[in-house]
Amino acid sequence: MKEKKGFFKRRKKALIIFAVILIIGIIIISNLSSRREKAIKVTVEKVEKQDLTSIISASGEVKPKKNVNISAHIPGRIVKIGVDEGQNVKAGDFLLKLDSIQYEANANRDRALIHSYEAALIKAEARLKKDESFHERQKKLWEEELISREQLETTKAQYEISKADKESILYQIKQAEASLQSTLDNLSKTVYNSPIDGIITSLRVEEGEIALVGTMNNPGTVLMTIADLSVMEVEIEVDETDVVGVRIGQSSEVKVDAFPDQTIDGKVTEIGSSALQKITASEESKDFKVIITLENPPEELKPGLSASADIITADKKEVLAVPISALVLREKEDEEKNKMKNEEPEEGVYIVEDSRVKFYPVKKGIMGEMMIEIVSGLEEGQEVVVGPYSALRQLKDGLLIKTEEKEEKKEEE
Repeated sequence: MKEKKGFFKRRKKALIIFAVILIIGIIIISNLSSRREKAIKVTVEKVEKQDLTSIISASGEVKPKKNVNISAHIPGRIVKIGVDEGQNVKAGDFLLKLDSIQYEANANRDRALIHSYEAALIKAEARLKKDESFHERQKKLWEEELISREQLETTKAQYEISKADKESILYQIKQAEASLQSTLDNLSKTVYNSPIDGIITSLRVEEGEIALVGTMNNPGTVLMTIADLSVMEVEIEVDETDVVGVRIGQSSEVKVDAFPDQTIDGKVTEIGSSALQKITASEESKDFKVIITLENPPEELKPGLSASADIITADKKEVLAVPISALVLREKEDEEKNKMKNEEPEEGVYIVEDSRVKFYPVKKGIMGEMMIEIVSGLEEGQEVVVGPYSALRQLKDGLLIKTEEKEEKKEEE
């Protein structure tokens, strides 16, 4: 009996020791498991060759290449309008006429004044000729010592006065002729003819209205607008960060809001050399005017319609490309002191190698809609981390990652 009790006692003791060892083992395994490196979940894509097109988009409005505002050069009442809005006109066609009675009267006054001065000139010339002859006779008498010096000087003074009177009348005639020229110019401005071939896109006045001339603070009366619709353009505003990539002759695709299902081809024909002036001076960004001339625009296209344009600044075939989201900025590290340098951050991507990531600096090329060209730094077939953004911010060289594609495959298996 004592042997049996001793046996059970030893067996119980062994079980307790085994249980303690088991518990300690479980704790150790648990601690090791908790210390195991956690993998970051990411999305990856392969570096592949693609066709890329770099596009700059901007909005603006449709305008004719030739657009002339007919404004009042002189004040006057409109007595006749010879065109209607929407009418086609040729260069030289009659447009409208202002009341010209006052200007005709001024012209007649200047003509009469010129005739008066011309008559006075004839008298002055006759008087000058008489005084000149008298002075020459007196001069001979002086040489023969038949008259005094005072008499000679008197005749000379009278001759000089007659000569000055003639010069004065000549200047008065020139002044009157200049006045007549100005009056005739104003008289010609009472009749308006079309300066170009085009269409009357806007007629803003009626017969009987008074046309006013513009001043420094008040614009003059715009009588009408004539546009040549044979050549149509789209004027857009391009941001300063994009305009450096725009060149004359680049192709463009234009969409007009009024024709949503139609795309119109065009080419860049003009680039503004200075930024557009904004109403508010506090604008941080600057815009530049870019003109796109349309090729074969529809006949229904009208000036003033809203439009958007995509300018193709670059087009490359079969180039290495990665999603734009794959690019990250990383501060450069000092290899000797392992400290951050005060330098510009380097741009690159994280490449997947044996379930871990490594940063590769890259040189960029053109940018497409969602992809960007990689000029150097990568090879075709490499896997790059493209997201999510929260994961990209955490990545460092050597970190363990799990790709979503691999996780999906495991779940399917």
